Amino acid sequence: MLPSRLSSAFYKHVAQTSPFPIGLEIAEAKGLYLFDTFGNKYLDLISGISVSNIGHRHAKVVKAIQEQTERYMHTMVYGEFIQSPQVLLAEKLSEILNNGIDSFFFVNSGSEATEGAIKLSRKATGRKKILAFKNAYHGSTTGALSLMDAEWIKEGYGPLLPDIEFISYNNFNELNKIDNDTAAVFTEAIQGEAGVLLPAEGFLKALREKCTSTGALLVLDEIQTGFGRTGNWFYHQQEKITPDILLIAKGMGGGMPIGAFCASRNLMLNLSHDPVLGHITTFGGHPVNCAAALATIQVIEEEGLLEQTKSTGKYLQKCLQENFSNNFRCCGLLAGVQFQTQEEILNICKTVLHKGILTDWFLHNPSALRIAPPLTIDIETLSNAVQSIKNVPLY
Repeated sequence: MLPSRLSSAFYKHVAQTSPFPIGLEIAEAKGLYLFDTFGNKYLDLISGISVSNIGHRHAKVVKAIQEQTERYMHTMVYGEFIQSPQVLLAEKLSEILNNGIDSFFFVNSGSEATEGAIKLSRKATGRKKILAFKNAYHGSTTGALSLMDAEWIKEGYGPLLPDIEFISYNNFNELNKIDNDTAAVFTEAIQGEAGVLLPAEGFLKALREKCTSTGALLVLDEIQTGFGRTGNWFYHQQEKITPDILLIAKGMGGGMPIGAFCASRNLMLNLSHDPVLGHITTFGGHPVNCAAALATIQVIEEEGLLEQTKSTGKYLQKCLQENFSNNFRCCGLLAGVQFQTQEEILNICKTVLHKGILTDWFLHNPSALRIAPPLTIDIETLSNAVQSIKNVPLY
């Protein structure tokens, strides 16, 4: 089949992120599904990488967007005008966190949230050293990239930020490297791009205690695990810990671009003086995106998606156990199924795509398959998708 004019223009004019984009020509998205220009239907088993938690183009989010565009869109750079979508969203986030994190700096993405947290942690503590974990992923901008140890993803972009050191996730002994010179420790609640690596029992609590005893700030990245993905609003709530700074994005906006770094008001005030305008953004907290985010939270509440995700997540674990033995890791509707080689994964992705299922692998674990569907998925659809993956013959 000859490429369409749009497809040809895509490869010619849209900056490419890899030599092998999936290349679906999208005509529409709705609920669990994507539709291409040829009328083919695809189950989105990865939610646009944990973005479309409530499904694509949810009616209540679309309505909130439409209503806000009829009032106003961009009016002034962030933090100058009182705009109701920002204020109401911040109030709601404070309510669902209910842990002393009550100040929210809205940005456009997870990477931007990471950048803001780097600045805030160094400014607030007066320290320079930052610890991060091996095999982490925090974004693709220069500061975020500095927090990742994988040389393959950093090659050609140095020099990056100085005074960054790396320790091993789930290694209790290496927590001793957190000392009185440490400004912050950055960690994902669950290491997503490592293939859904869950924290060992007590690890996050031990990390919290070590940060507290040394005065280092704990920065918790819940960009991929937030907004119901694990069956709680945020994974740290089930671990019963509170970070000093929380990073959120992805599933926050119901498909619209929004993120935030979040802290107590007293901690966040460090960005407001010496110098003033210590962190600024033009489009962060865009009123349309904030309206979409508030509607997304309301959908999760009204449709009971936290409890549904816990239930569906237990079913997913059972289903994966039956089909892949112990070769998987899963929390809620975030799972990584481990295979032997990336070639096997590429074959699975290609084969199930022809059957109308979109899935993917992980940046730091390309031999693991990603399963992270919208939280609205039903058990039958999920079961059929897992079975389709299982039925792909391996090399």
